[in-house]
Amino acid sequence: MLASTPAQAISFNLASDHCSAGCGTPPFGTVTVTQSGANVDITVALLNGNLYAKTGSADDQAFKFNAVGVTLLDITIDAHLPQILVADAGAFNEDGTGHFGFGIICTSCGPGGSTAFGGNIIFHVANATIADLTAPNNLGYIFVADILAPNGSTGPVAASSVPEPGTLALLGTGLVGLGYSARRRWFGGVNG
Repeated sequence: MLASTPAQAISFNLASDHCSAGCGTPPFGTVTVTQSGANVDITVALLNGNLYAKTGSADDQAFKFNAVGVTLLDITIDAHLPQILVADAGAFNEDGTGHFGFGIICTSCGPGGSTAFGGNIIFHVANATIADLTAPNNLGYIFVADILAPNGSTGPVAASSVPEPGTLALLGTGLVGLGYSARRRWFGGVNG
């Protein structure tokens, strides 16, 4: 009997506010990380009117992350017109959220919030696992987005190593189901 393995996803809230004047009420967005076969798909979705900005406090990156065993050639970004988004690598640590090695930069955007943009940033990492992309950095953050908030403030917002509550509930349900299944097999085998 053959069965396909469903994609596994974990979501994180961008809830830690590092904007110089405060960006408002979190969460500012979500980051969904999905294992899809041998690849990982990442969707960054800002919420409540927040837009992506390009400030020096976030190393001019719209989004920052770390990855183990990944090169720039492994990262592909879905088209996001009229913005031109490209993968970037470097020592990104200007915003007080710790060290990051990769980013998604808008090469066609002006500084600050002058050409802020919305919509999801969607990218894919070849030959990677969720664990390769979700290890906390030196300050406990996994992801950072640079935003222009509806209140006019700009700056970085971060996701910590605690997944979104709904993700934990789904994982818990799955673990309970696995435990029940294993128990049934064990007792079924013993009792006949």
